[in-house]
Amino acid sequence: QVQLVESGGGLVQAGGSLRLSCAGSGRAFNSYHVAWFRQAPGKERQFVAAISWTDGRTYYARPANGRFTISRDNGKKTVYLQMNSLQPEDTAVYYCAADTDWSPTTLTWREYDYRGQGTSVTVSS
Repeated sequence: QVQLVESGGGLVQAGGSLRLSCAGSGRAFNSYHVAWFRQAPGKERQFVAAISWTDGRTYYARPANGRFTISRDNGKKTVYLQMNSLQPEDTAVYYCAADTDWSPTTLTWREYDYRGQGTSVTVSS
């Protein structure tokens, strides 16, 4: 069993930065690939970034590429999402999810084995 808890959200001005954390529990957490998703008000949940547990490879959705960085600290059982140059359109609830299958381009939110409750990010203009 794996539990995921997101933190680090908040209010930031456009151009600012935030670092989100996804803390995992359970002995098997470091055997899971982890992804970040986000859901803006009135919109569908969308994939943001993913990181593999085996070799640390990463994959980003286009809106995140170049501005966001996903990383993981297996010793702390935590995955991070560093978000820079934030814009109002980045306002959303951010969620992390874990799965044993590395398929960031095809796995949907609901298909992930474990999913967190989210942390809210608001970017003011």
